[in-house]
Amino acid sequence: MGRGRMKDGARCGLSADTGRCSSAAPPHSPPPRPAFLPCASPAENNGGGLGGGRSHSAVCSPRDGAGWGGGGAAARARNACIHTYTHVCARAHVHTAPHTHTHTHTHTYMYVHATPPRSKIPAANPTPGLRTASSPYRPAPPPRGPAQPRQRRTMICGRRARHRPERSGGVLKKLGLSEDEDLQLMLQGSLLRKVTSRRAKERRFRLQEDGVTVVSERRFGRAPSKQSFSVAHITAVHRGHHSEGLRRYGRAIPEQHCFTIAFEGGRRNLDLGARDEDVALSWVRGLRTLRGRLRGMSQQERLEHWIHGMLQRADRDKDNRMCFQEVQIMLRMANIHMDNAYTHQLFEECDHSGDGRLEDRELEDFCRRLLRRPELEELFGRYSGEDCVLSAEELRDFLQDQGEEGTLQQACAIICAHELNEKARQQDLMTLDGFTMYLLSPAGDILNQEHTQVHQDMSQPLCHYFISSSHNTYLTRNQIGGTSSTEAYVRALMMGCRCVELDCWEGPDGEPIISHGHTFTSKILFRDVIEAIRDYAFKRSPYPVILSLENHCGVKQQATMAQHMKAILGDMLLTQPLEGQDPSVLPSPEQLKGKVLVKGKKLPELQPEPCGVTSILDEEEEEETEEEDRLQAKDASHVAPELSAMVVYCQATPFPGLAQALQHPRPYEMSSFSERKARKLIKEAGPAFMRYTSRQLSRVYPLGLKMTSSNYNPQEMWNAGCQLVALNFQTPGYEMDLNTGRFLGNGGCGYVLKPQFLRSPHSGSPRPLVLRIRVITAQQLPKLNREKLSSIVDPFVRVEIYGVTADCSKQQTAYRSNNGFNPRWEETLTFQLQVPELALVRFVVEDHDSTSCNDFVGQFTLPLGSMREGYRHIHLLSKDGASLSPATLFVHVTCRCP
Repeated sequence: MGRGRMKDGARCGLSADTGRCSSAAPPHSPPPRPAFLPCASPAENNGGGLGGGRSHSAVCSPRDGAGWGGGGAAARARNACIHTYTHVCARAHVHTAPHTHTHTHTHTYMYVHATPPRSKIPAANPTPGLRTASSPYRPAPPPRGPAQPRQRRTMICGRRARHRPERSGGVLKKLGLSEDEDLQLMLQGSLLRKVTSRRAKERRFRLQEDGVTVVSERRFGRAPSKQSFSVAHITAVHRGHHSEGLRRYGRAIPEQHCFTIAFEGGRRNLDLGARDEDVALSWVRGLRTLRGRLRGMSQQERLEHWIHGMLQRADRDKDNRMCFQEVQIMLRMANIHMDNAYTHQLFEECDHSGDGRLEDRELEDFCRRLLRRPELEELFGRYSGEDCVLSAEELRDFLQDQGEEGTLQQACAIICAHELNEKARQQDLMTLDGFTMYLLSPAGDILNQEHTQVHQDMSQPLCHYFISSSHNTYLTRNQIGGTSSTEAYVRALMMGCRCVELDCWEGPDGEPIISHGHTFTSKILFRDVIEAIRDYAFKRSPYPVILSLENHCGVKQQATMAQHMKAILGDMLLTQPLEGQDPSVLPSPEQLKGKVLVKGKKLPELQPEPCGVTSILDEEEEEETEEEDRLQAKDASHVAPELSAMVVYCQATPFPGLAQALQHPRPYEMSSFSERKARKLIKEAGPAFMRYTSRQLSRVYPLGLKMTSSNYNPQEMWNAGCQLVALNFQTPGYEMDLNTGRFLGNGGCGYVLKPQFLRSPHSGSPRPLVLRIRVITAQQLPKLNREKLSSIVDPFVRVEIYGVTADCSKQQTAYRSNNGFNPRWEETLTFQLQVPELALVRFVVEDHDSTSCNDFVGQFTLPLGSMREGYRHIHLLSKDGASLSPATLFVHVTCRCP
């Protein structure tokens, strides 16, 4: 063998000695070109993320391999950079003479890496190996490496002995939690009693090996029944009789044995009781530990965890080795339809041991090939040039092209925060792995991260803000036969809602209740609701909460309501005007921090009050009360002095008409409008109604005839400046997506400053914009039909604009057949916006169906003003607002004046 020599790693200053072979040896095939392998921690990626074969090791300069930028076939581009890769191996040779000697030799190979021209990004270039929209997904195969010698295994009874590792290991070890005693108990499973309104049912709850899924099992005779939930969807775990369900139905179980699991989205709380306190405590600690670890994961770690979970589910015999059939199952779970011939080709290329099964590094190699992001490789190559690493100066150029004020110092800080390779990080260089980590981090998110904190002026009057508001807050389902619950108040408040509704009715034993009157909805105590509001009012936001009272109680129980609010809320309850406040101007959210305001009827100050009561009808109550029930509701038209005294800045009054309201403005008074009446006012007297809402608070609510508690489009009400646009928070749909998007900015505090022209109608007009969104790719879209492996989504992306009538528009891409794993579109959608300050942008992914309605896959909505330009990832949400991690869209955004 001749001699091999490594070229100097000019940038990193690395060198390698030249080795000689003292005796002839068979020629070596080049080792496989290093490919991108995501790592869970920087330590796992030191050295460029390279892995040699079983019989040799690999050493390379930092300019080599995918740890330093990945690579591609040279035939794909004219511009190319040459990588050197040095391979050192030792081999024992047996000669005819009775002796054996070992020699060491070094081989140097050169790889040609395709690099796109620096002047421009390559045109919409389909992924190498990726077929057309009607063909199955086919990733580009990296160069085939050398065949590895098959390892010999011990034979037992004519069969190879298989190593069966501990089943509880993999995922928890990657999370650094394999030694946690609480999680070990959860893996074994525990008998827990599920507490419901009917009875407490004992089930076996067990944490699955993916470290995320908890399964509960029960049996009806011989038929098993399984239910599950994901730890990633848990928002909180509470000990004791914390929930309404445990307080009402779980009194027979000792409080120390009980705990409640609260979920994001629309899923109801899970109330559980253990047989002893230690088991309950282990589950509480274990779930909190897992939730904290999962929340702290980077997007790259979430992706790895997702892949590992699929491997676990596809590995039917649980031996941590995958046969070809199990690999096919895993691909279908990952939403990929790949033809069998190509799947088998990839399988054989990764099966270095040649035993027909993939394990350890072979599985990692297979997943590495699936997880390639060609669009990121192309983008990275545009800025890195022939070096295949980004310098701090080149990263600064990228940041400036993104529309950010990129400085050299900022670029160095990004490299320090996101680069995985220690040697590169020390020299202020960024590899493709680090670049990918950066774009998947919050710094690469489409939502401006400055807007995740309160950043708007909070010192203006209340009427200058949009305020997140809920209608029929107590309901968990529809308004005819749904369940009323304090959990619904907790959920709304934790979503940033700042105005909740309480429908108060006469209850037994002198205790007022909350319910939807004259329906089959269940009833809850007014006192319990006020306690829940006290506990959760300011956990999500410090700004004021408004209690919108719809009062159907008699005078005595109204006094009881006032007594409960005063006793439970204490100093949180605002009962007097703020000292020094101008009576002609509403106070600001900043002035009212930590305060609870009551919206209700107010006694006239100068009118005599015989017997301590007077009659004032609220417009919303008049509209919603049935004619035949007017006599029964007679007492509801009176207000007790104790309750009247608690109404300060939100005095509910019938709407006097626009002419009188504009002539004699009364900022402390507010009127409620049904959606129908609000639309009529906007249509007939839009400018005048906007002047009205710039001075006084107004509340809009859904029509009472909507039996399914459906919502209306809130955007048309925001366009007119209405502040409290109340929606049914329990009903998912595009309306609630818009509401979530509207209040996503300003730290999600529930108050968003209205545009200047809605606060001062005589201000200047808005400036139009042209919005261009290039939809590039999607990653790891969820599988809609988990029970049917052959069901693969055909995704397309629709971008919807909601704003003033002239701006409302929808455009969509073509669909990609049988690829929910990494579909690529490269389609640009263009929108003309006249009033960008009011515009909301909604990204929707749906599964194309030529014979029926398309199925919803995921969505994300945000204000145009909170959307960042440049290359951005969009993290998708489910119908009820739960995270679909690691599902993302990758887009490029530009906003320009026409």
